[in-house]
Amino acid sequence: MDPQAEGDAAAAAAAVLGADPAGLTALLGDLTSPANEARSRAEGMFHALRASHPDALALRLAHLLLSPAHPSAPMAAVLLRRLISPGSQAFVYPGLSPATQSSLRALLLSAASATGLSKSISKKLSDAVAELASFLLPSNAWPDLLTFLYKSIASPSSPPALQESALNILARLASHLAAGFPNLHALLLSALSHPSSADVRVAGLNAAISLIQSLPSAADRDQFQDLLPAMMRALAESLNCGNEGSAQEALEMMIELAGAEPRFLRRQLPDVVGSMLQIAEAPGLEDGTRHLAVEFVVTLAEARERAPGMMRKLPRYVGRLFAVLMTMLLDVQDEPAWHAAVSEEEDAGETGSYVFAQECLDRLAIAVGGNTILPVAAELLPSFFASEEWKRRHAALVTIAQIAEGCARVMIKNLEQAHAASAILNFSENCRPDILTPYLDGIVGKLLSLLQTGNQMVQEGALTALASAADSSQEHFQKYYDAVMPYLKSILMNATDKSNRMLRAKSMECISLVGMAVGKQKFKDDAKQVMEVLMTLQGSQMEADDPITSYMLQAWARLCKCLGQDFLPYMNVVMPPLLQSAQLKPDVSVTSAGPEDENGESDDEGVETITLGDKRIGIRTSLLEEKATACNMLCCYADELKEGFFPWIDQVATTLVPLLKFYFHEEVRKAAVSAMPELLRSAKLAIEKSQSQGRDESYLKQLSDYIVPALVEAIHKEPDTQICASMLESLNESIQLSGTLLEEGQVRSIVDGIKEVITASALRRRERTDRAKAEDFDSEEEDLLREENEQEDEIFDQIGDCLGTLVKTFKTYFLPFFDELSVYLTPMLAKDKTVEERRIAICIFDDVAEHCREAAVRYYDTYLPSLLEACTSENPDIRQAAVYGIGICAEFGGSAFRPHTGEALSRLYNVIKHPNALDLDNAMAHDNAVSALGKICQFHRDGIDASQVVPAWLSCLPIKNDLIEAKIVHEQLCTMLEKSDRELLGHNNQYLPKIVSIFAEILCAGMAFAYFYCQVLKWHLSLITLVLIAILLEREICPDTAQAI
Repeated sequence: MDPQAEGDAAAAAAAVLGADPAGLTALLGDLTSPANEARSRAEGMFHALRASHPDALALRLAHLLLSPAHPSAPMAAVLLRRLISPGSQAFVYPGLSPATQSSLRALLLSAASATGLSKSISKKLSDAVAELASFLLPSNAWPDLLTFLYKSIASPSSPPALQESALNILARLASHLAAGFPNLHALLLSALSHPSSADVRVAGLNAAISLIQSLPSAADRDQFQDLLPAMMRALAESLNCGNEGSAQEALEMMIELAGAEPRFLRRQLPDVVGSMLQIAEAPGLEDGTRHLAVEFVVTLAEARERAPGMMRKLPRYVGRLFAVLMTMLLDVQDEPAWHAAVSEEEDAGETGSYVFAQECLDRLAIAVGGNTILPVAAELLPSFFASEEWKRRHAALVTIAQIAEGCARVMIKNLEQAHAASAILNFSENCRPDILTPYLDGIVGKLLSLLQTGNQMVQEGALTALASAADSSQEHFQKYYDAVMPYLKSILMNATDKSNRMLRAKSMECISLVGMAVGKQKFKDDAKQVMEVLMTLQGSQMEADDPITSYMLQAWARLCKCLGQDFLPYMNVVMPPLLQSAQLKPDVSVTSAGPEDENGESDDEGVETITLGDKRIGIRTSLLEEKATACNMLCCYADELKEGFFPWIDQVATTLVPLLKFYFHEEVRKAAVSAMPELLRSAKLAIEKSQSQGRDESYLKQLSDYIVPALVEAIHKEPDTQICASMLESLNESIQLSGTLLEEGQVRSIVDGIKEVITASALRRRERTDRAKAEDFDSEEEDLLREENEQEDEIFDQIGDCLGTLVKTFKTYFLPFFDELSVYLTPMLAKDKTVEERRIAICIFDDVAEHCREAAVRYYDTYLPSLLEACTSENPDIRQAAVYGIGICAEFGGSAFRPHTGEALSRLYNVIKHPNALDLDNAMAHDNAVSALGKICQFHRDGIDASQVVPAWLSCLPIKNDLIEAKIVHEQLCTMLEKSDRELLGHNNQYLPKIVSIFAEILCAGMAFAYFYCQVLKWHLSLITLVLIAILLEREICPDTAQAI
């Protein structure tokens, strides 16, 4: 900077920071100026002063706060907070001189103690003190603060405003001050019972709740149990004196407590919930107040991980809440004009209370379950249905729709109204073709007549129903095709007005579903005409909110499924807009979520908001839904077109791979996950069929190197267990397709990722075990935990498949990784683990033993005892995996298996001779045990009493359930017979009739069964025939044997 500029900057700084406050006042005024130029200039000056004169700037702002009536004081408080807040980018406090730091702390406490502070200034000062204290208190660098807070709260002479401010600071710093703050219980009780100030009582409530949440143990929290009545009185007194603003603050704090520490409320739960319901039921209160009271009870019901089943212990209160919510559903407006409407206006007449009640009914039903909700619903719904007032009947139908998700299983059995209300909607969607077909004549005829009415809303409904009927009846719909399609094409071609956009969109949906139902041959001529219309539409300029866009994306995909490879000529038209939709960026806005933010929820119904800390994040959902639809369609095209999709792989991969971590929308992630192996499959098939535009296997490796690591990284971070299982499934398919193209580093990454998944799953299982020990645990919660554990089992199933694929692909090269994994796998063999964990651990060892053969012998001592013990498991899947592994070890284990032969025979006999061994559930375990027994006969003949074991094995044949093992076993039988095995034939060929009957039973079995076994026998048949004839010539045969031959 030149000397002149330096001089100008120094003069400007002196003008702002000098003794005359006018310069600073002007700067603060310009910072809030509506004029962009003045505001930008002021911001530049402030940043320069912060960099060059931080001490003077901070002190001048703090001195200004000593005059709280000054018009610039609010802005000074905001800017000073930024300078002393550790989370702010403008944080300068550590760089200030010790003298400035000391002065600044003293000035803040003096300003906070001043009388006549406005509510806004007081809050900003409290926030600034708390921010700085959060930085200083861990090192005990602000001892004066504790004294200030104690005196401000405890002194009888403290003004209520100062008490309120000190309590709010204490609330912000509860985690730092709880341990050392003297007489805290008494101070909070006194504040909650303040005789004159509702603001102090609410601040005391805030401090008490923050303290309770900051305490590390339930025992510590229980010491403050007796504050709860005073906390509820503070809320009630605010309402009684008409101060609903304070009451709403208190309710928001209580909601926070209900979500974070519900067990703190358990001992006085009936009183607390009863008081909240009284507020919710009070018609004279503001809707916002009543909604918050309802939110408290619903939040308490949802806190099932911390207090499972607690609210279900209070069915009477659940009933009162349910009644409140149904009453809120009556708050819906009506307009005579709507009765003659030709199109549906979404959300017409819905009020805030109506929408809130809908959401809460859904949440409540999911939280407490059908066994609790349905008795309440059954008591209230009949009177609503029987009412002559349409609003009550409407409320009853809406209630059923809202509780359906949470009550589905119980509703099917117990709530006849639900069937009546939803029968028309669900009939065609849930019917099998054989059930629906007898009614199609009447259904299609009625719907065609409705299509010819002039009412657009009726036509749209008829199209949806017709599409559903076609989708459910499939090829049975061919009978109606010639009558239906002309109407559908007419609507598609003629409904061109803006007012008919949804009607035209519905016609696309219906045409594409009818085409899929009747098949390519029937539909192909009309398909060309339909696709010409779609291509014309695709090339036109459509408005952003046009529903045709989304419907057309889905229609194209259905047409692709119907036409298969014949769809390829249209892909150049379809793909550009589809990729554009898939690449849409999320429309996200971030605003303050502080109490001073009066905007609250977004007024835009297309925007959903979530609150994270002090930020409110708004997301435009319509864009996300379009993006999700497009991503699903891309996956559909790749799946359907296989090698034909090759030209678009690069564009789609670079679009979808980053979306594996798109946390704004689950459906987007799911589509991206499903597409990964389809892209690899498309590339591999194109290369194999010479349709890869000159690319070779190096391209497949390049694609694999892009997809597989991204999948592994996404698995680490995926919060949803179902999507995590899908990711593992896609990873398994991707490993199969990539094969040995995967490098050692990539295998290392996969294995490390699987370790993390196993560890995270084990942690979640332990947390569920702890939840099951809670005193409020009940059967409803048990069902929920069972469902969560089933999702966890699916993860382990996919882990087993991934590791199995790695073993099969890399064989002995994978064993160093298996050594690492054994630390995770061997604990899964324990009896206290779930069925799926045990089965997967056994199956992984089975794969290692089978594909690594002699190299796997060193693991026998670790795993074989567990396999032998697992033969006695009550679960047939575990038994099957165990006996299969025993057979593999018998085949490849050589001398390492010999010490286990005796016990193995005993265990296999027990599986084979199980009283219900041939029942459907047990048959696979039986067949695998027979196969394992045969392998012991084949590979360890010298270590057994063959004259006893071989006939025992023969007596189990033929096996018919596990066709893979059956092939192995019956080939072994053929080989032994060809060699005239002595133990097989027995003394004087005594087992020959049994052998002949086995072949006869195979050959006389059903067509598929017999054909399969003929493939096994055909190579042995000539030799077997000669052997049998030779044997038979040596002995007299009985008529039964001759007939069998």
